[in-house]
Amino acid sequence: MVIQLVLLFLVFQQSLSYQLDGVVVTLGDHDALQAIKNGLTDPYGYLKSWNEFNSGACSGDWVGIKCAQGQVIAIQLPWKGLSGRLSEKIGQLSALRKINFHDNSITGMIPSSIGFLRNLRGVHLFNNKFSGSIPVSIGSCPMLQTLDLSSNSLTGIIPESIAKSTKLYKLNLSFNSLSGAVPISLTHSNSLTFLALDNNNLTGSVPDSWGSGKEAQLKILTLDHNSLSGNVPNSLSRLGNLEEISLNHNKINGTIPKGIGSLSKLRILDLSENDLSNEIPISLSDLPKLSSFNVSYNNLSGSVPFFLSNKFNSSSFVGNLQLCGFAGSAPCPSLPPSQVLPSSPSETSKNSGRKLSLKTILLIASGALLGVLIILCIIWICCMLSRRSKASKSKNGDNVRKVTTAAAAGEKGVAVSGTEVEAGGDMGGKLVHFEGPLVFTADDLLCATAEIMGKSNYGTVYKATLEDGSQVAVKRLREKIAKNLKEFEGEVNGLGKIRHPNLLSLRAYYMGPKGEKLLVFDFMPKGSLASFLHARGPDTPIDWPTRLSIAIGAARGLSYLHANESIIHGNLTAANVLLDEQTNAKIADYGLSRLMTTNASSSVVVTAGAQGYRAPELVKAKNLSTKTDVYSLGVIMLELLTGKSPGEPMNGMDLPQWVASIVNEEWTNEVFDLELMKDANNGDELLNTLKLALHCVDPSPAARPEVHEVLQQLEKIKPAELPVSSGEDGGD
Repeated sequence: MVIQLVLLFLVFQQSLSYQLDGVVVTLGDHDALQAIKNGLTDPYGYLKSWNEFNSGACSGDWVGIKCAQGQVIAIQLPWKGLSGRLSEKIGQLSALRKINFHDNSITGMIPSSIGFLRNLRGVHLFNNKFSGSIPVSIGSCPMLQTLDLSSNSLTGIIPESIAKSTKLYKLNLSFNSLSGAVPISLTHSNSLTFLALDNNNLTGSVPDSWGSGKEAQLKILTLDHNSLSGNVPNSLSRLGNLEEISLNHNKINGTIPKGIGSLSKLRILDLSENDLSNEIPISLSDLPKLSSFNVSYNNLSGSVPFFLSNKFNSSSFVGNLQLCGFAGSAPCPSLPPSQVLPSSPSETSKNSGRKLSLKTILLIASGALLGVLIILCIIWICCMLSRRSKASKSKNGDNVRKVTTAAAAGEKGVAVSGTEVEAGGDMGGKLVHFEGPLVFTADDLLCATAEIMGKSNYGTVYKATLEDGSQVAVKRLREKIAKNLKEFEGEVNGLGKIRHPNLLSLRAYYMGPKGEKLLVFDFMPKGSLASFLHARGPDTPIDWPTRLSIAIGAARGLSYLHANESIIHGNLTAANVLLDEQTNAKIADYGLSRLMTTNASSSVVVTAGAQGYRAPELVKAKNLSTKTDVYSLGVIMLELLTGKSPGEPMNGMDLPQWVASIVNEEWTNEVFDLELMKDANNGDELLNTLKLALHCVDPSPAARPEVHEVLQQLEKIKPAELPVSSGEDGGD
């Protein structure tokens, strides 16, 4: 009788809890974990720790399991190579808050029992092989904040019930095969800040009921690469917090709403490859933070607003046959009335409330066109006279004067070791050549076809196409920022001798008769790393080996500057890392501070800080060091890892702070660019590079490594495929 009572007591106790080694877990949770383990294939043995004869589930020894008061609150098993299916018994984990199985190869349907989890906050199942439809029951999780099911093989429609959770702020269903319409319920959500439904098979019109709630928080909206039709919704203008709108690669028609110009926080607007028509609203010129803009391959017409054409290159506008007013387009026949600007404030007041007559508009347009033609004629005549003069001199044996270093030094009194000096020809001034493949005269340079590529504190950069078709990059320095003539020539001749495979070579400089100063560099066809990362289309992925190669190249170039030239860059940004045809990194703008006055150099440091690359110690002090350059390099590495621009607002944090906050919450893999998560083989390399980047952006300068140490660590991450080049041979 006593034995029977003891057995009954033990059975009763087991029904309440499962106890091992003093660590208690509820029986329901224990059974659920065993069912999950049995349903998964674990080739690397991570789940061997889920052994009831070793220690309890809540002991801390079971990989990926976190508990509170004997109940499982989190399962975190990303990047574990798991396959098989996820058991429906996961719904028995009544206290579960986080489910994290991303970047595995799990198949089958997403368990509908997830809807039973009333405390569930985060579901991270992206980059798996889940199929079937999204369980409608997920909408029954009242505490749900993040739902990321992207990069799977899900089909069917998006349940309207998903938006039932009033706390859901991130919904990512991109890169699946979902069909049907965009749920209206999502447009009513006041909690959503991130909505990604891109790269699916969605159809129907884009809903026009966005921001119907008074407190809409939506910041990111990506609906690109679907089959959506209808118009661009006017209601988007009610979403005052929007930072990104991506509707490209759809079948959207109609006009671009003028109201989008009121979205003061908008950074990215991509409406390319649709059927949009009519003019680009001039109101878009009022977007102060717009850094990426694309309306290419539509049916737009008229003139591109001046602000947009001046800020963005031709790739933002090509494919619109009736669109004019941007680089490379046909000239506009006349200036549209909407863009006729008054010449002074008094004229604005005088003409307010009164439209210009058609006759006046035609006269203004004709006068402007005539002025342009006159200027072009003058330039053409000057160039033709210059060429005839050179031809005449050539016949008489009096070629354009080129002298060797010794002759130049003796005749001009200028120390230009290793250079070739040429008189400025008919244009006047002086052109100084350094070692390089191109030979051109000052007249060739000044008569070249030029296209503005960008502007900075140093000046304006042009792509110059010479008469023979070769291209160079020309930086016209701003007036009054350069040192006096003697100091300038001494410094620029020193910079012209620097040669390294990962540094942009200075090929020549020109000093005009009126003090203008031009620096001539190799032209980099792929532009800057900033545009390469952030201004590309979704059909242009950048894989991890390419990104790692860019990081190593930038580190090699910076290491050479520090060790061999004693140059601190001081303004290292992704915009100053350029890429050649083979995507090799070449650092630009190094040493330019030596050409400028002290005040001009200080303003560049301030600009670098505004872009998110400045080391924190420079807020108070202006003393640049090798460690401030390492901080900037670390930010660039984080930019390559996350795909995010340091200039993006991230809940009041800069990029290093944001990454650190994610890592501290043990959601490390959340920081990586989605493109990098598709290849599970990159996991260790990504994590090792992330650790190194965080080391570089340590708030304490003393804790940061030197750049040569950064280079050594990067080369250890993947040395086999990325050969080391010291760059000390001086070649390109």
